[in-house]
Amino acid sequence: MNRKSFLLAAALALTGVCAWAAPAVNTFKPGSTEQRTDTAIQGYDTVAYFTDGKPVRGDAAFATEWMGARWLFASQAHLDLFKANPAQYAPQYGGYCAFGAAQGYLVKTEPDQWRIVDGKLYLNYDASVQAKWVQDIKGYVQRADAKFPALLQK
Repeated sequence: MNRKSFLLAAALALTGVCAWAAPAVNTFKPGSTEQRTDTAIQGYDTVAYFTDGKPVRGDAAFATEWMGARWLFASQAHLDLFKANPAQYAPQYGGYCAFGAAQGYLVKTEPDQWRIVDGKLYLNYDASVQAKWVQDIKGYVQRADAKFPALLQK
């Protein structure tokens, strides 16, 4: 293979890898593990988990773009808090299931299956998965931290 052909093949391969990479933020449609939208964590206000202690639906009037997704908030105050420090409020693993990431999968979450641990928001697939996750949060977080970056490349 000559140099020009090699460079073209390498460029096509790299383009293919990028085209198949997973989004950094969970934009699955509610109840789906295949269909996506442009909106992070099903349109829930990620700041509300910290300030209100519960999942709250966001409003399109209070939206911003971050990490390739649209984030919705329940109020201008929540939007302002997020914009000032998105990493403080964004869920871990891009809002994908914390247990799933520890197992090597990027899967949807349910807004009411959440936990703040050491100042970080974690979401889970459903109640039964969260029940497993809370049995060893530290261990699952360590495993998910190690696996998550590679999961985005699949």
